[in-house]
Amino acid sequence: MPSFADIFGSRPVLADGAMGTVLYARGVFINRCYDELNLSDPGLILAVHEEYLQAGAEILETNTFGANRFRLARHGLAGKVAEINAAGVRLAREAVVHMKEKQAGEAWVAGSVGPLGVRLEPLGKTGLDEARAAFVEQIRALVAAGVDMLIVETMPALNEAREALLAAEEAAPGLPVLVMVTVDDEGNCLDGSSPEQAAALLTEWGAHALGVNCSTGPSTVLTAVEAMRGATTLPLAAMPNAGMPRAVEGRNIYLCTPEYMAGFARKAIAAGTQIVGGCCGTTPNHIRAMRSAMRAIDAQGRKAEGGTHAALLTETPPAPLSLRSRIGALVAQGAFVSLVEIVPPRGINCVQEIEAAQVLAQLGVHAINVPDSPRASARMSAQSLCIQIQQQTGIETILHYTCRDRNILSIQSDLLGASSIGLHNILCLTGDPPKLGNYPDATAVFDVDAIGLVNIVQRLNHGLDIGNNSIGASTNFTIGVAANPGVPDIEHELRRFQYKVEAGAEYVITQPVFDLRLLEDFLKRIRGLRIPVIAGIWPLTSLRNAEFMKNDLRVSMPEEIMLRMAQADTPDAARREGIKIAREMLEAVRPMVQGVQVSAPFGRYTTAAEVIASLLPQPASEPAAIEG
Repeated sequence: MPSFADIFGSRPVLADGAMGTVLYARGVFINRCYDELNLSDPGLILAVHEEYLQAGAEILETNTFGANRFRLARHGLAGKVAEINAAGVRLAREAVVHMKEKQAGEAWVAGSVGPLGVRLEPLGKTGLDEARAAFVEQIRALVAAGVDMLIVETMPALNEAREALLAAEEAAPGLPVLVMVTVDDEGNCLDGSSPEQAAALLTEWGAHALGVNCSTGPSTVLTAVEAMRGATTLPLAAMPNAGMPRAVEGRNIYLCTPEYMAGFARKAIAAGTQIVGGCCGTTPNHIRAMRSAMRAIDAQGRKAEGGTHAALLTETPPAPLSLRSRIGALVAQGAFVSLVEIVPPRGINCVQEIEAAQVLAQLGVHAINVPDSPRASARMSAQSLCIQIQQQTGIETILHYTCRDRNILSIQSDLLGASSIGLHNILCLTGDPPKLGNYPDATAVFDVDAIGLVNIVQRLNHGLDIGNNSIGASTNFTIGVAANPGVPDIEHELRRFQYKVEAGAEYVITQPVFDLRLLEDFLKRIRGLRIPVIAGIWPLTSLRNAEFMKNDLRVSMPEEIMLRMAQADTPDAARREGIKIAREMLEAVRPMVQGVQVSAPFGRYTTAAEVIASLLPQPASEPAAIEG
């Protein structure tokens, strides 16, 4: 197979521009599958290819950016991966042949391979093996149809780029592969990796050329490519968007002019970039202007210089679990842990919650658990209440942290801030969807789930962000997770628990326990993955509360308990019966687990104190003072 050096020598080479932008300008709505147009409207795709060739493009990318199984499945086309990719290559090749016959010119057909459009492990549910299989399927189709090279482009994360490279090696060993990442405003990959690190790793993993495409525009791409130059000797590529789109009369318009893109081409080539082109917003007019600029450059004999170096990861391991927090010390020592859950208020006044924490601390409770807007309700931030409790009462807190409302940038920012202000116990949760709360139309984020969140916290504990960039010190969190022994699909719950443990979980808190058989079975089945287990205890307040736990929260509720709550004929009798059941559960689970978390339903913190009294060094006294 020819290498990039064999194909292009040392001279600069011009690639084409955007396909989607031109198709949109010609009236193809964005809800269409643009890759499928290879089959349903081949004449339109051929015409766009020919325009780019006439403008001076020497590399023609196939119209297959999204032609992988995952993206095509959104349009019901997952079974047409091979057909769509083969048609894309055929149309690009036909355009090249027509040009050669008319103008005696030469151009190369590059198979376009875009990101899968799904989040990969450890931050998502799609396995790396599944990702590689999808890339292999697409690349085999492109190779079988006769591409000259592959362009793996707009990669948001290095782990996905690596799977694409491994797939290329498997499906087309030796075929030249250009890999391009996309970067943010600061010039870093979207997983946080620096351009230098991306260049070093892509070189190590076997790319034949590498670079940056898409992103926020020419300036950002140029800066990132210049940074890459010192980390690799491979040919570099730069194919930016035509700036950021602006909304003009209801349409998104890219405002970078062809002249501006021509200036970018000159600067990129001067910086040692061998392959230039365009991404979103660029048209044949932009490519024509870039070709004119390149003709004016005497690039004969120009060869970019640079050295290679390995990406440096400055890892800072966390302190031993026993030194990170009081809870960490208790868990490490095997001591029995007592926790009480205090829910943040709906407003800004948290006097009741702080007074409750003060009393519970005096009673000997080890720590206060603070939920993060449970049931997707709008409440004071858990982080704010945690720090106020710690500062005003001295008792340690466990911060519940959910993925519902934050992207991976916000997650890292929040966690760095939490560590810096002295919050060192994190319970990693996926979070309830907004539809369960009082704002059902609110937008959920869910960039990651609890498993991905544990991975992020574990990296921060080792002094690294998710892009393996040093943060200077360990965050020293103790990492807790949740589990529900009573869900109907226990096999799925066990798999998720295993992934959480493998990601770095150090203890687990269960959903409230009412059915001892399910807890016993759960503990037996996690024996090989055993981390300290803290059982959830919930004092029921009424039959309606029991029904809510059973039907809304999917907590297994034996009929015997339902009957006992139904027989309580007054609210006070129901409360006393709920406390009695909770105490029975606590005593029953005590030999099996390493702690309990007692909830305070509806802000009744004295109820929690009554339940947990047998564990405390002194009996609860004067509970009415903190009743909610």
